[in-house]
Amino acid sequence: MNGVRDLVRDIFIEAGMPEESIVYEPFLPGFYRARKRWDMAVAYKDVLVAALEFKSQVGSVGKNINNRLEEVLGSGADTWAAQTRNSAFGEIDPWLGYVFVLREDEETEALNRSVNALFPTDQMFAGLSYCQRYQKMVQRLMDDNIYQGAWFITTKIDASNRVSYDEPLDVATGRAFRAAVRNRVDFVRSLLD
Repeated sequence: MNGVRDLVRDIFIEAGMPEESIVYEPFLPGFYRARKRWDMAVAYKDVLVAALEFKSQVGSVGKNINNRLEEVLGSGADTWAAQTRNSAFGEIDPWLGYVFVLREDEETEALNRSVNALFPTDQMFAGLSYCQRYQKMVQRLMDDNIYQGAWFITTKIDASNRVSYDEPLDVATGRAFRAAVRNRVDFVRSLLD
């Protein structure tokens, strides 16, 4: 993930953030917990420009998909609660980004996963593969403004051990993510410069 993280760093620098504004593995304040270590943050003139999480999933998707959702949802909800309840980040609301890389395999692509529960579930999930469920998760995190930018990447390894990638979610491609970063940086700089 370091290569992807470095690419995201470069996107922020190209958008106008000084290199020294990029901080790796910072602790940021929470509301339900005292603090949380994010994978990367961008801070400019004492303002949190962005906080980002980078996650990947290789194998054991069925055992880990709920853990990934709980992590990303918990981090986002905690950060927003810190802002709305305590103004932890000042007058400028935070911008949260999520970068997720999923290795596709038979497990991630199999359809018709059960969504049975004690009470009726959202039928949007019926028949979806794990890859499609991850896409719905990312889409909803953005639709509900818990995360303001996302990049969802899938990778495959062919019989010759060549790796290819895809960006199956239109609102979470590298291009969309780059545009969201540029908009955020432009907004913050218009207020501070």
